[in-house]
Amino acid sequence: MIYKFKSKATGDLIMLGPHGDQLLRLIGREPQPKGIIEPAAMPGVLRALEAAVEAEAAQARTASPDDGVGDDDDRGARQVSLRQRVWPMVEMLRRAHAEQQPVVWGV
Repeated sequence: MIYKFKSKATGDLIMLGPHGDQLLRLIGREPQPKGIIEPAAMPGVLRALEAAVEAEAAQARTASPDDGVGDDDDRGARQVSLRQRVWPMVEMLRRAHAEQQPVVWGV
């Protein structure tokens, strides 16, 4: 499944299914084909995303050399961080909240 998040305040945001599912779980929602994030809920959603990004960053800072980061094939340098993955949604939510517009998907 592909998620297409829409808001009248921004352009569309397209995410592959697994990444959209992850994002929805991070904000406390079960993945579903249709949904809406109302402007009143956006500050809480933004806090949840920021907390998840900080938790991942803290985990990366405390990772031991045996965790596979920095292997000979340098997988860690090519991996997309959660911060990078959710940044477009964070920006979409900030703009939509500023204009009091909902973010919807699957409609």
